[in-house]
Amino acid sequence: MLSGTPPRPAPAEAPDEGRDAEEAAALLARPPAPPDRTLRYRPGPDGVVDLYGDGDPRVVLVHGGWWRAAYDRTYLAPLAAELAGRGVPVALVEYRRGPGGWPAVGEDLRAALDALPGTGPLTLAGHSAGGQLALWAAAGAPGRVARAVVVSPVADLREAARLGLGAGAVGAFFGEPPAAADPLRLPAPPVPVTVLHGTEDGQVPLAQSLAYATRHGATLIPLPATGHYAPVDPGTAAGARLLDALSGA
Repeated sequence: MLSGTPPRPAPAEAPDEGRDAEEAAALLARPPAPPDRTLRYRPGPDGVVDLYGDGDPRVVLVHGGWWRAAYDRTYLAPLAAELAGRGVPVALVEYRRGPGGWPAVGEDLRAALDALPGTGPLTLAGHSAGGQLALWAAAGAPGRVARAVVVSPVADLREAARLGLGAGAVGAFFGEPPAAADPLRLPAPPVPVTVLHGTEDGQVPLAQSLAYATRHGATLIPLPATGHYAPVDPGTAAGARLLDALSGA
């Protein structure tokens, strides 16, 4: 098991079922992938970025977990290690999580981006709640961010709150979701955006990505017969699609 990431959330925290549960178990069964080095961008246990591969990072990964403190970056470590093995250095960001964490989490992501070594262009990639953060950051002053690639993003906070996605995670984290944090209601990012989303995702409905792509002109890649976790598992066909997209960074 990857530390900090339970194999199954508690019942009050949006348990995975069916295909999602199978995909989560397969992902969490992968061996831990320790980083090559870690840098600190602010004080505190969550103010760190794990770096994989040689050279300055080209891809920045932002994990999901419904912005809850129980879920950390470690489940994306196998993906980061696989990308680094393909010659694409990766930065895997940690950030503050838990109730009432906005706007601190946004400040964390921006601080982490500012702290990364190098001056070259970056691909900002996020999964699930991390997709919300990546789309939010891409919509603002992007700095080195040249494009965004997001997977199963919580892209419409207002609708996610109405549906009670993540066992009420949006309300617990944001309260009333502010338009300034909501990717659907922000201006379209000034950089290209690609969205990958499983058609059988039981955590974040495909409709979230459809609405975002329709409004903001993003490229949407539906992944047939795929749930919430296979796209970030480097051992799956869906994960291979994501790896190909990110390896072109």
